[in-house]
Amino acid sequence: MRAGHPYLLSGRVTDGNTSAQREAVVNEKTHHHVIIIGTGFAGLGMAIRLRQHGMTDFVVLERAADVGGTWRDNCYPGCACDVPSRLYSFSFELNPSWSRNFSGQQEIWDYLRHCTDSYGVRPHIRFQHEVLAAAWDHPHRRWRISTNRGELSCDVLITGTGALSEPNVPSIPGLESFQGTVFHSARWNRDYNLRDRRVAVVGTGASAIQFVPQIAPEVASLTLFQRTPAWIMPRGEREFGRIEQKLYRTLPAVQRLLRAGVYCGREALVPGFAVNPRLLKGAELIARAHLRRQVADPQLRAKLTPDYTIGCKRILISNDYLPALTRPNVGVITSGIAQVGADWVQASDGTRRKVDTIIFGTGFHVTDMPMASWIHGRDGRTLAEVWSGGAQAHRGTTVAGFPNLFILVGPNTGLGHTSLIYMIESQVAYTIDTLRHLERTGAPAVEVRPEAQLAYNQTVQRRMAGTVWTAGGCESWYLDAHGHNTTLWPTFTWRFRRATRRFQPAEYLLHDHASQPAVA
Repeated sequence: MRAGHPYLLSGRVTDGNTSAQREAVVNEKTHHHVIIIGTGFAGLGMAIRLRQHGMTDFVVLERAADVGGTWRDNCYPGCACDVPSRLYSFSFELNPSWSRNFSGQQEIWDYLRHCTDSYGVRPHIRFQHEVLAAAWDHPHRRWRISTNRGELSCDVLITGTGALSEPNVPSIPGLESFQGTVFHSARWNRDYNLRDRRVAVVGTGASAIQFVPQIAPEVASLTLFQRTPAWIMPRGEREFGRIEQKLYRTLPAVQRLLRAGVYCGREALVPGFAVNPRLLKGAELIARAHLRRQVADPQLRAKLTPDYTIGCKRILISNDYLPALTRPNVGVITSGIAQVGADWVQASDGTRRKVDTIIFGTGFHVTDMPMASWIHGRDGRTLAEVWSGGAQAHRGTTVAGFPNLFILVGPNTGLGHTSLIYMIESQVAYTIDTLRHLERTGAPAVEVRPEAQLAYNQTVQRRMAGTVWTAGGCESWYLDAHGHNTTLWPTFTWRFRRATRRFQPAEYLLHDHASQPAVA
């Protein structure tokens, strides 16, 4: 065994202790080989794979009291996934028990808790540990982690916080003077009774189109403040019966075959998004027909018709959102909120409505990830400072100046057409292959070369040019403050998997035990 690496990634545990003994030690230590932040799909997927590869010296820091990430936090009425269930699971743990082809929040959360316990990850998790800061200690080649429960350190830091972890509440003049109830869809107030309330909903994204139909029948009035309408496709919903579920349990190969078919069908959408947006014309015709069928009033229909190419913003799927907007107690205002008073909200066009409740469906901090402000690299600068001109990472995972840091769901790894779990598993495999390289060489740290990172990101942005996301005529949460799409992967997902299949030593520097890096 090489010095400095007591835990090999060899597929077996090498310390000779029992599992219970190892887990007790993990919970007592303040230094670990690996620390993972977050228990969503990314963090849990990383933890599971580490255990499968024989590494037990790791902990997962979770600020909440249970696992689940965004599927724990988003418990608003109607919350569900818009990616087909057959794709929305780990490849190594297919779920034959999905009840329908678009799974609901509770089912997905239950699935994540099942994976946590089935793969022995729970003893590694430190719940209610919120990370406040992380700084690379270069002389000692380790990360120093500050949490609300004390100080920790690790050789390798892996972030699995994801892009949908921090709600985005816009700054609106007068909001602090509002005397009613305010909350974001990602922090739904389950104790608040909406019956007979006068509600203002701000935002028309994927969350709003799910909760608006659920609350519209019970509120006294609902005013939707819409800056930009969304293209909405029919939701091909159906239940999976007991016979179908039994078939998947009995013959997993059938489920894998169907999963592969869904994956290929989703990848077939890429030429329209990334090569020639005119190929999406058929989808636009379907969306327009869907709108005509569900909204008879031509004035309301005009308000709900986008003026940009379909796909420029995320395409939404719903069968009940548009009908909900035709209810007599629902109104649509086609401008954002300009000002808030004690019991009213006013749109930028001057329209004012009396309300007692404001619900924000305004998404998350995606291009300005909050975790970037508290991670300090080798020269003391934060990720946010390094990314001031636009976020970028090498193969979406590592950043120059931040040794032994791996960002799952990093820049340009998001998707607009298929399951993000595919990308997460690709990054997890890449990270493990990098850790294997460290173990083989005995080096304490690895850091991507700036020129390799630059070349990779130039290729990504070159592929992004001309895609519907940059040339579709809309403003979206995919774009950062400079107008760059630092969120999405610009081509087929199998190309990202190929790009992350193997660690490439020539692209990295290995740090030795002195103060200067050595060439890999």
